[in-house]
Amino acid sequence: MEHLAVNPWAALAYLVAGVCFILALRGLSSPATSQRGNRMGIIGMTIAVVTTLIVHAPRIDASTIDVLTAVEILAAIGIGAAIGVVTARRIKMTDMPQLVAAFHSLVGLAAVLVGAAAYLNPDAFGIAEAGQIFTQSRIELGLGVAIGAITFSGSVIAFAKLNGNMSGKPILLPARHVINLGTLAAILGLVGYFLTDQSPWVFLTITILSFVIGFLLIIPIGGADMPVVVSMLNSYSGWAAAAMGFTLHNTAMIITGALVGSSGAILSYIMCNAMNRSFISVIAGGFGAESGAGGGEAKEQRPWKRGSADDAAFLMGQAEQVIIVPGYGMAVAQAQHVLREMTDKLKEHGVKVKFAIHPVAGRMPGHMNVLLAEASVPYDEVFELEDINSEFAQTDVAFIIGANDVVNPAAKTDKGSPIYGMPVFDVEKAKTVLFIKRSMGGVGYAGVDNDVFYMDNTMMLLADAKKMVEDIVKALD
Repeated sequence: MEHLAVNPWAALAYLVAGVCFILALRGLSSPATSQRGNRMGIIGMTIAVVTTLIVHAPRIDASTIDVLTAVEILAAIGIGAAIGVVTARRIKMTDMPQLVAAFHSLVGLAAVLVGAAAYLNPDAFGIAEAGQIFTQSRIELGLGVAIGAITFSGSVIAFAKLNGNMSGKPILLPARHVINLGTLAAILGLVGYFLTDQSPWVFLTITILSFVIGFLLIIPIGGADMPVVVSMLNSYSGWAAAAMGFTLHNTAMIITGALVGSSGAILSYIMCNAMNRSFISVIAGGFGAESGAGGGEAKEQRPWKRGSADDAAFLMGQAEQVIIVPGYGMAVAQAQHVLREMTDKLKEHGVKVKFAIHPVAGRMPGHMNVLLAEASVPYDEVFELEDINSEFAQTDVAFIIGANDVVNPAAKTDKGSPIYGMPVFDVEKAKTVLFIKRSMGGVGYAGVDNDVFYMDNTMMLLADAKKMVEDIVKALD
């Protein structure tokens, strides 16, 4: 450990890696620069890993034999790289939210395991003298393990909800806020007690309670709020990594963790504002979930109008402007490429086409932006809610493909709805609303029926999203 403190080249390398990470975050803030941002992140992480391996490389001499040899380290890196490459190549875009949640859980578990290793053998980590862990190291260990455990169990529940292994509806425990606050207070109290007593039962209790509170914080959260949860857990994973960076005396981990933690927190705050949620209630868990909330099933007995691909092609072909609102259903159907083909056909007919992207469309931040970028949709045709919402009143056709909650007027009118208060697109103000969904029996991820289905100016296009858009393209020809 002492090599890092006296090696100016290592400090310089970590500084360069930190700058690369900052540039990566800046690049990832826009689809237009995301590839450059990814490249900067790869370069920064490569510098950080290589520097760490050089600084802490095992010294081979006759008197010292390190348990972790260079061969074992490289083998571990190779196995991890192979798993990452295979996973990245096989994962579908629709499964990206689950993948992100799974990665967050691994970061949290890694923090717990590193903390446990440091606690069991503190002398090897340079955080103890005569078996007594330094006071500052106890703080780092306690908080790092607690945040890591919360991140792990919370991410596991988020993965299960996103992957359909458990219901996306809020699971509300009696007196959940009292239980959550009591558990958090117990964890903080034990971390404080850990400063005076490093007994195994204290460390183990902190770890167990943290696993439990991570579970309790996420299960009350409904599907409509999952994008914020993913962002929030991303922040937690960063702070867990930063805490372990202090334990390992690794500057790169501290910098990286702080960047991820702070950027994730800022993104969570921005998304909470976009959904009209309280940031404090996000941290406490169970936001947007009240007993008895939720609209349940679609009201099929209400009158509605069904249209065909020919109807949609005629209406859009005669329009001056069409605004397309994509949602998770588009991702499931993988309809983004044929949707791009449809917009090209409409432009040939002289129609102005714009895309309206809600901050929480899909199941993770930026999900729709990534899909549209994958289909090479021009960036200047993609608009966020506050930039385009006022245009629906002057728009001929609002074309909704696979979205529901983000265009649901219940968010503005129904105080008992789990999405009440969330800003939504005013699609009902368009002259005509074309709404693609599989059937009238389904509702959005939040489980709320949508009054737009039954409006006089709405035409329901019931079919697989990709198949319907393909038929519209043929009709436009």
